Formats: sequence, structure tokens, C-alpha cells
Amino acid sequence: MSLLHSRLAAALKWNRKWKISHLCATGASCRTLTSTASEPGPLDPIEIHKRKLFLWFSHLPQEEKQFGGYFTPETMHVDPLILERNPEERSGFQSSSLQPQTMSNPPVTINQLFESARSLSEGRGINVVLYGAVGTGKATVVRKLVLDWCNGATLTQFKLLVPFSCEDLSQLSKVASLRDLVSRKYLHLKRHPLLSGDGTQAENVLFLFNGMEKMMLDFRIGSTELCDDPGVALPADAVVVNLLRKYLLPEASVLVTTRLSAVDIIPQKYVNRYAQICGFNDPQRQRAYFTSRLLLQGRDGAQNQAAQALVELLYLNLQKQNQLAAACFLPSYCWLTCATLHYLHFTNAKSPLRTLTGIYTSFLRMNFGGEVLASGTGVPIQDCHNSLMLYVVRTVGKLAFDGVTNKQTSFSENELEQWIGGKTKTDEELRQLVTFRTDVVDFFLAPCVESGRHYHGDLCEGDERRFVFAVPAMQEYLAALYVVLGENKSALEKITKQVSVAIGQASEDVNTLVSILSKFIPLRIFTIFNLLKLFPKLFEKINSQNKGNIARTMAAEMFRKEDSYNEDVLDQMEQSLLGFHGPQPQHYTKSHPFELYPIFMGGLLHYGNRVLLQQLDCSIHSSTVVQITKALRKYLVRELNKPQPPEEVMDLLVLLYEFQNPRLTSEVVASLRAIRLPNIRMTSLKCFVLSSVLSCTPGSYHLQVLDLSSCLLTRDMLMTLLPAFRHAQTINLQFNSLGPESCNLLRDLLLDNRSSIETLLLCDNPLLDSGVSCLLEAFPENQTLKHLSLMHTGMGDQSALELAERIQQHSSLQEVNVAYNNIGDNAALSLVDVCREHHNIHTVHLYLNPISDIGKQSLYVRGSQSSSSRKVRVLASVTEGDDVSDDWHPILSVIRENASSWDRERVQQQLKVFLRDLEWGRQQQQNLWKRLHFRRVERGVQETLRMLERDIPSGSP
Repeated sequence: MSLLHSRLAAALKWNRKWKISHLCATGASCRTLTSTASEPGPLDPIEIHKRKLFLWFSHLPQEEKQFGGYFTPETMHVDPLILERNPEERSGFQSSSLQPQTMSNPPVTINQLFESARSLSEGRGINVVLYGAVGTGKATVVRKLVLDWCNGATLTQFKLLVPFSCEDLSQLSKVASLRDLVSRKYLHLKRHPLLSGDGTQAENVLFLFNGMEKMMLDFRIGSTELCDDPGVALPADAVVVNLLRKYLLPEASVLVTTRLSAVDIIPQKYVNRYAQICGFNDPQRQRAYFTSRLLLQGRDGAQNQAAQALVELLYLNLQKQNQLAAACFLPSYCWLTCATLHYLHFTNAKSPLRTLTGIYTSFLRMNFGGEVLASGTGVPIQDCHNSLMLYVVRTVGKLAFDGVTNKQTSFSENELEQWIGGKTKTDEELRQLVTFRTDVVDFFLAPCVESGRHYHGDLCEGDERRFVFAVPAMQEYLAALYVVLGENKSALEKITKQVSVAIGQASEDVNTLVSILSKFIPLRIFTIFNLLKLFPKLFEKINSQNKGNIARTMAAEMFRKEDSYNEDVLDQMEQSLLGFHGPQPQHYTKSHPFELYPIFMGGLLHYGNRVLLQQLDCSIHSSTVVQITKALRKYLVRELNKPQPPEEVMDLLVLLYEFQNPRLTSEVVASLRAIRLPNIRMTSLKCFVLSSVLSCTPGSYHLQVLDLSSCLLTRDMLMTLLPAFRHAQTINLQFNSLGPESCNLLRDLLLDNRSSIETLLLCDNPLLDSGVSCLLEAFPENQTLKHLSLMHTGMGDQSALELAERIQQHSSLQEVNVAYNNIGDNAALSLVDVCREHHNIHTVHLYLNPISDIGKQSLYVRGSQSSSSRKVRVLASVTEGDDVSDDWHPILSVIRENASSWDRERVQQQLKVFLRDLEWGRQQQQNLWKRLHFRRVERGVQETLRMLERDIPSGSP
């Protein structure tokens, strides 16, 4: 037995040490535990309580993982503005949280609210009500408060902090005493002397009840009995009422958090202090929040520099006191802003999969998850099944849908009353409406701050107050959700569904009734009963038609003609957050384009978003998704048969990416033979979207053209685009400033057996000799390339000679463009000599190179003197000897097209050389028609020269 006791003691000792080391590893202060562990005896229950609370409240929601998980609740927290309110200011509780707060009282902290507890009520604890609108940061403040208490940073006058979730308490069906409630959640505090009720020990205890609006508290003596014994079992709401009455543990203090609509539930005589969370009242708090979210630890220097630039642009935009600044008074919208910017700028192939629709869905789940719309009339919260989010969709979503339909972004008070107030309602519905208006409406809608006139509420006479969505994209999201949930059904569809469900539930009874009455009822009346049996099929037909209408609406909104000149949706999202910088687009329109609306509809059909919406009691059934998807494929393929602007093509790729349906994506992309995105400002996100969409197609699928010219591509973006390049036969990467380091990726791409590139256009990229040399290393093994353009890439004689050597190892090459480089006579002659002996090369571009007149004449002669009957076209000048070159028109076309981005002085010198050659050739001609032809070409060159001198944008010759 002694051996057994010694082993048990050793095991307990080891277990205690393991627990201590494990708790210390969490990053919390382990000072007290260490000293306790070195001494014999059990651990202090308060210290165990602090460690467990710290672990519990340090847990971040799933939505926070999209920031990379580099921060903790301590580093990301920014204190919102908290103002103490006098009891007589209760009439101002329902003021809009998006308007600047009048600071009649100085800001306070939670700790300051409790500092004078003893002076306010001798021998009694203090009751503090902390309230705020949805999104002002109540949950974040509570989390930070608990963590700070665990670390000894605040509320040190309380030895014990006991937090409760009122939502959890409202679900309890059995009676329990206060001590049972505590021990059920915190077992280590069971029978703790601070909760015994003996003496004044409870003065060291602070109870925290979070979300008090979820409990139906009743302070009437006849409804809630008095009890001063913490060991007597009572309903959970009765325990809370007695604590607030100071009848139960009167020395204990209580902190209650609640929404605006529930402040009056607690009688004023039981509240010592009121405090309102007002969010971020100035750009400095907002900037601190954005800095803590975007400047993350663990990033490299380049990424942090980009993040710092984002913060600066965002701060400058907020200082303009525009609509975004008004929205960011709510910390929730600051989170949405950071999440969107993080998605737009830091998405790459290594990032977890995120979509814009997923960000907005997660945003609503964080703010409305599990929330129900209670009327505050004594109905237990557990018996209330009115989803607050569904109520939002049917009211605010209806308003958003009506605005999108009518191209309207601002709404009058009468319009708000029509869609959110509605017609005459029952008393219960009116009470719910009052609660909804008080707590939720200001979260979505804010007074319009256009020109700063409505921001301070100083309306001029005759002005009408207008309201807008706090974030414009939220209007399109809610409108899309309203449609996809089927809330825009016609009256016939709603009646048909009700009848269908009723008949489906009583089908056996109907059949029995029909079989009995068919013997007695006349035929014309009996037909009515047969029609009733057909209602389910009729409903299915109408329902299927409705899903087809949704798909048709999505396709029509995607390719709306009046929106064709707008920038793509991702750029629009960025400009709405960072402001507009630089010159306005040529076809810029002031009217707001609703191009996110169809993209959100597609994203809402994704399974991951439907799971999140299910948690908000907003169900989108799989059958609905199947019907919409089937119809959508048909409409998208039909629209893609028409030529689309690059911005529309980019929006289509975003839609397919948001949908996250590989089968639909593959079927739609299969109808594309070319993806042309010239002049689209590509980002890492857009590159990732393009690669993700093309990765859904089978390996046998090939694009004829992938045009990414003038897209500001970088090497990192090329890395992301490699999977997309494998599907393309022609890749256009002109005007992207790609340096020599990018050629490693292009070389590997040409060596990849999965790629089948036939044309590679790298014009106007500073590849230099080193980059071209690296690219040419792929020639011995690659035999698919037919057309290679290295025009204006900084090539010299060294690269030209190496190209001449490598060409002999590449049998499939047909055309080589090395125009506008630094290639001299000898290198050019060597290149042409090799090309004229090649079996397939038919064209070599050498114009705008420093080649002498003798060298040009030699190029022409050698190009025409081939060992076979095949002639190699050598494009070196607009003349060939004493005749006009057959290729003068293509040469001038290329110069005019690219002159705006080339060295104008050098191009002008080359054009003057062309004029000199033309004048000499014309003088050598005796044929009148040929002389006229020389004159025509001279006029073309002179016109191009004048265009450069006037600095006029290029046009066609």
C-alpha cells in the first residue's frame, strides 16, 4: 500500500507541474503560479480561474484567421470611445451611432467607472450598464476587459471576475442557485468563500453579464421573488434580478452589457452608472485599428511597406470626412474595411481560400449570429424564432433590392418608412419594429454626408434628409441575398407554395375524400378536386421558372452595356476604400454601377457561404442552387459569344471565382477561345483569380489567346499565373516592365511538358541581354514555340548572336521579332544568315535598330538569296534598296501604336532616316507610279513624325 501511495503522489505532482508549464506556455503571466508550484499545497482557485479565463477569451473567431493569425487580442485591440451618460440623458440613447457624438462628458474607461464604487454606495456594490448599438464593439471591449483582469492590468480592486453569457443563461430550463450557476461554468470556484454570502467578502467580486437583452428580466416583486441566499435554487433570470436589486450578495458589483433597445429593462434605481460605447469617434482611432490589422508581424519588408502605403492612403481618404469615415465610426465596419483590403492586396497562391462574398457573409455572422428579434414583452428568448438576419433581409434587403433595380443609392425617410416600417402591423410586430429600428437600422443605413451638409444634421430649409448604406457594397450584398433567398416571389408564387405544402401534407386525406365524393359530385365540380391534386406540380414549374429568372438577371446584370466602361469590380472596391487617385478614366461615369450585385448572387450559392447563412436562419436549398446553376450556364455562354470589354471579362472571372463551382466554371470557360485583359491593372488577387478559374478546366483545354499586355505584371504575379499560362497557346505580356529575373519563370514555362505555347510576345519589357540569354536556354528542348517577339527588350549584339546560335536548335520557330533594340550590322547579318538557312522561319523584324545603310542593303540581299525557293522577309526599313518595302505599312503601324511609350527622340531620328531613304529611292526611280508610291509612303512617315512632335496619342496609319 505504501508503494501505491508513493506512486500516486508522484503522479499527482507530475500532473500539477505539467499543468503549470502548459498554462505558462500560453503567454500569460505565470508569476503567481510559479511561486505556488514551488510550495506544497493545492493551487489557488482564483489563479486557476484567471488562467482558464485567459485561454477561453484569447480564442479568436474563425473570421479572424484570414489575417494570417499573426496577432493576438491584445495587439489588435483599439479602445473605442466610451462616454458616461447621466440618467436624464436616456432620451438620447437612440441617437445614430454613425453620427459624431457630442462629447458632453469626458471619455472614460471601464476601470474608471468602478473606481469610486465605495464612495457612491457605502457597503454596497456598484451596478454599471454598458450599452451600445450593433457593431460598436461591445463584445471586443468585454474580451479585452477580461484579458486585462487576468493579467492584472485593470479592475485590480476585484479579486474575482465572473463573466456570464446571457444567451447561455436564457437557455437554462432548470432552476439553480447562484453558486450552482458559477460552479457549473467554473468548477474550480465551487464553494469558494467569496461567493458564500458571509460577511463582506463579496465586495471583491464583479459579475459580468454580457448581452442582457437576451434575457427577459422582470423586476416586479410579484413576478420575481426576493432571495438573499446564494445557495437557494431560482430561475436564472431571478438570480440576475436579485443581484441587480442588491438583495443577493449586495456587496458584489455587476457590469451589464446590452443593446440600446434593452437599456430601460433595468429600472433606473438599480443602476449606478450608465456608459455608452460610441465606437471610433476620430480618424486617429481608426488609423490605430487599421495599423494593428494590416501591419502584421511575420511579413517581409516589401509586404509591410505595401501595407504601410495602404494605411496612409486609407487615412487620407478618411480625413476627407466622406461616407467611409462615417461608416468607420463603427469598429465592425473598420473590421470589414481591413478584411476587404487584406483580401484585395495580400491574396496569393499560399493564402487560404477567401472570397469577397465570404468576407461579407462572415461579417454578418459575426454581428448577427444567433441573434433573434425579441419584442421585449415577456416572451422567453428561447421561444423566439424570429431570426434577426432574416428580418434584415426582408426589410433592409427589400430596400436594397429596390435601390439596385431603380439604380438608386440614397433613400428618403418616406422610402425607409415604406420598406422598413411597412403597413399597419399588430402590436407584437410594432414592438419588434421599434426594437429593430433602435438596434439595427443605424448599423446598415447612415445619413448621407454628401458635401458635408447632412453630416452634422444641419439641414437647410427645403432639404430632405437622405440615407445611404454605410458601405455601398452592402446594398448590393443584401439585394443579392434578398433575391437568392426567394424573398422577391410574386403573390401567385407565395400562394401556390402555401397550397402546395398544405396539399402535400394532406395528400392521403384528399385522395380518400375524392374517392368517396366522386360518386355523388357532378363531373364539373369533381374536376376542381383533380386540379387541386396538380398544384404541387404547378408550383414546381413556377418555382423552376423563378430560378431561371434569377440566373437570367445575373447574366444580364453582368454584361449591362451602360456599365461596360466602368473599371472592374475589384478596382471599384479598392477605390471606394482608398479614394480615387490619378486622372479620371476616359469613360468615367458618376452614376454608381451595381456590378457587384450579380457577383454576390453567384457567391451566395457557394456551399461555404450557404453554411454560414444557415447559421443565420437564412437557408438556400441545394435544389435552388442546382436550378440556378443550370440556367446560369446557358445565359453566360450565350453572352460570351459576343465581344466583351476587358473589364467585363475580368468581372466574369471574379463571378466564376466567387461561385466556387468547378463544374460550372469549366463549362463556361470551355466556350472561351480567348481571354483578353489588356490595360487591366492586375494585382496578386486578380492573377490568383485567373489561375484559379483556368485550373478548373481539364488539361486538354487550350486558350488560343491570353492577352495580359499593359497589366503592370511583376515576377511574383508571373509565379501566380504559371498554371494559367499552361492553358494558353498565345501569351501576350507586352508593356509590363518585366526584368531579367522574370525570364527564369518563362524559361521553366517553355520547358514544362504541360504547356503548349506557340506565340510569346515580350515586347517592351527590359529583359536585357542576361534575361534573353536565360530565356534562350529553353530552345533545345522546347519545340512548340513558333512566334517569339523580343522587340524593345534591351537586346544587344551578344543576345542577337546567341539567338542566332540557339535558333539552329529550334526547328519549329517561324517568326522572330527583335526590332527596336541595340543590334548592329554584324549581329544582324549573322541572325539573318541563320534564319535563311532555317526550314521554317519566314520573317525577321529588325527595324529601329542601329543598322547602317550598307547593313540594310546587305540584309535585303541576303534575305532574298536563299538556298531554296522560299524567301525570308527581313523587315529592317520602309525601303529595300531603291524600292519601297512591301512591309512599310506594318512597320509604321507598329511605330504609331507604341510611340507613346518609346523614346521619342530615338524614334524621330529613325523616322528621319526613313525619309532620307525614301527621298533617295524616289530619285532613283523613273517609273511614275513607283514615284507616286514613294510619295505616299513619305506622307505616312511625315504624318507619324508630326504626331510625335505634337505628342498626340497614336492612331492608325
